[in-house]
This record gives sequence, structure tokens and C-alpha cells, in this order.
Amino acid sequence: MASQTFASLRHPNYRLWFAAALVANVGVWAQRVGQDWIVLTHLTDNSGTAVGLSVALQFLPVLLLSPYAGLLADRLDRRKLLMTTQALHGLGAVVLAVLVLSGAVELWHMYVLAAVGGCISAIDNPARATFVSELVPDDDLTNAVGLNSASFNTARLVGPGVAGLLIAAVGPGWVFVINAVTFGLSIVAIAAMNPRALRVLPAAPRTRGQLRAAVTYVRGRGDLQVIMIVVGVATMFGLHFQLISAMMARVEFGMGAGEFGLLGSALAVGSLAGALLAARRTEPPRVRVVLGAAIAFAIALATSALMPTFELYLLSAVPIGLASLTMITSANAALQTSVEPAMRGRIMALYMMVFLGGTPVGSPLVGWIGETFGPRTAVLVGAAATLAVAAAAWVWAHRRWRPTYRITRADLLPRLEIHHPVRHPLPHPVAAAAAAPAQDRLATT
Repeated sequence: MASQTFASLRHPNYRLWFAAALVANVGVWAQRVGQDWIVLTHLTDNSGTAVGLSVALQFLPVLLLSPYAGLLADRLDRRKLLMTTQALHGLGAVVLAVLVLSGAVELWHMYVLAAVGGCISAIDNPARATFVSELVPDDDLTNAVGLNSASFNTARLVGPGVAGLLIAAVGPGWVFVINAVTFGLSIVAIAAMNPRALRVLPAAPRTRGQLRAAVTYVRGRGDLQVIMIVVGVATMFGLHFQLISAMMARVEFGMGAGEFGLLGSALAVGSLAGALLAARRTEPPRVRVVLGAAIAFAIALATSALMPTFELYLLSAVPIGLASLTMITSANAALQTSVEPAMRGRIMALYMMVFLGGTPVGSPLVGWIGETFGPRTAVLVGAAATLAVAAAAWVWAHRRWRPTYRITRADLLPRLEIHHPVRHPLPHPVAAAAAAPAQDRLATT
């Protein structure tokens, strides 16, 4: 079972990439949380609105630049592009470290650097998501995508915990120093790859209308639309761990940076379980997995909002990490393994625009709700929004694909099987080539 879970790691280039990606992603998220903690506790008087604005500036460039970043990922050498983005991230960490350790940091500095870091991440994300296809043969692609997605999203949950623990141990300034070093290590790992072993994907030609073609492709694929809408709403209102955890720890329970770090660690426990489950898959995940995980995430989130003590709230973070990571890794893998290779960078950029681009809208709103009505209310709003969109998407999918449901008994536990009738290709020129087969595979058991 372990060999199946980590099958892609037998390829040397992928081993280097997995280590580099995990370290770099944790560094990016730790840096974001370090910035937010300084804004919350050093530069303002526990202002959730100010933190929400800082988070929004980190993700607004993703919303604006992702389509063009996807074109870069489809056209340029992804390996060199990733080394460049890692160097720029490291430079940003150095600037932050100097400002904080010298005591010269001001609120506007944090806002500007948050926006600059967001621009770098907007270019990095689609290249990072698609580069994995060059590292392994087709037989291991599903596993590699699962591990890559698990690495990215585990870092999203682990990074805040690492940042919280480091802030408590050495202070926020040294967090940025450590991050600068990790970005350097990431560059070394990518440079050490064997270029002859790379399976370089065909570059997209430089023609007019390439972004429009990607949008048309998605419009012809109902499965992609369901995934993007559900994950987009969940991200906009529910996936605000760095903001909500900071406010719950500081405002609701009166805790400090150490307890804030423990919350991130509890999320990491659940996320690790979700990552291992994602990597065990030998076939691409289906729409129903994404919807089921979104519903479970909403329930776990609502439950955490009702916890009366910090200890119980800490325990409730574990299922939140498991459900959220299952949802976003399943969505990521489903998209990557079901689109044309030459279109993959642009499709993943559109997904990243939805996945991360909703944060500039959601973060200030969630921060304002938390500051005005309390952090618990902000958590409940996120849970309600996620549950509503997942339920609506399930009803839409049921009416469109007409699946049948049957409860069977496998070993000692009952199992729900979902069967979908085979459909003929749709007349739309894009849908005829991709939509019907992929929808059937993604929607059935």
C-alpha cells in the first residue's frame, strides 16, 4: 500500500521536485501568515479588517494575472520559470526580514510586499501545477498529480502552523530569514534535476485567442464548471485558516502565537491524512468526491464554530484539515488529468484564479464579519456558504447526469455506489472532444 501511495517517488527528478515543492510552498504560506500576524498584533490593534486587506492583496494578483500566467506556463520552459519565481520569493523574504528586524516596518510596507508576493505567486502557480507532467511517465501521472496537489495544499495548511511556532520561538523577523533560506534550497533542488529525463510537454503556439479558447473549453465541460464553482465559493468564504485561526486564538480564546501555531499543527494532522488518501488513488478522482468532501468540510467548519474551549476547538481543526485537503486535492487532480496537455497551463491558471482569486473578495468580508460580529459568526458564514453551493451543485449534477444510487455492503461497512449512464458526445466542438467522456468518468463510481 505504501509503494502505491508513493509510486512516483521512484523517479529521481520527481523526488527532487517533491522535496523542493513542499519546502517552497510551506515557505510561501509561512511568509504570508508571518505578514498577517505582524499586521494583526504589531501594526494594528487586533484589526481583522486590516488583516483581511493584507490577505486580499496577497491574492488579488492571482485574480488579475492568472490567465496570462497560464499562457506563460504553456509557452515557456517551466523549469527555468520556477527557478525565477523562487528567486523572487526569496528576495521578498529578505526585504521583509530587514524591515522587521530593523524595526522600520510600517503598515504600508506590508501591503506593498503582500501585493508583490501575490504577483510572483500568480506566475508560479500554473507553472508549478503543470510541471509535474514533465517528471513522470503517463502511468504514474495520476499518483504524481495527487502527491503534487497534496504537497501544495498540505503546505497551505501546514505553513500557518510552522509560522505560528516559529513566531513564538524566534520572532516574526527571523521567520522571513528562514524562509529566504528555504527558497534558496528549492532553487538548488530544481537545478539538480536531470534535464534529459524530463518529458517536456509541447509548447502552445503563439496565436491569437488562446485565452478565449481556454474559456470556451471550460464552458463546454460541465464537470470542470462544477468543480471550479464549488471550490471557488469554499475558498472565498470558508478557507481562511490564517485569518480565522489568528482571530479565534487571539480574540475568542485570548491566546498567543504558540497556541496559534498549535491550531496550524492540528490542521496539518488532518491535511496529512487527506494527502495520503489522495496519493493512494490510482484513477483520477470524480466530481462526487469533490462535492462530498465540500459537504464534509462545511459540517466540520460549523462544528468548530460551536466549540466552547480552545482545547475542543483545537481538536476540531483535524477533520477540517482532512475534509478541506480532500476537496482541493481531488479538484486539482481531476482537472489536471482530464484536460489536453497543450491546454493544461491555461486551464490550471483559470482554476487557480477561482481557487485563490476569490480570497481578495472573501478575506476583507470575513475579517469584517469577525471583527463586527465575532470570529464564530465568520466561521459559520463560511460553513453555510460552502454547504449551500455543494448542495446546489449536487442537485444540478443529478438533474444533468441522471445518476442512480445504490447502497451495497462491502466487508462490514455499507457503501454508496453512484452509477451514471453512458452519454454520447455533445455537438459542441469543444465538448464533443472532451466534455462527454470526462464528465462520465468524473461523475460515476
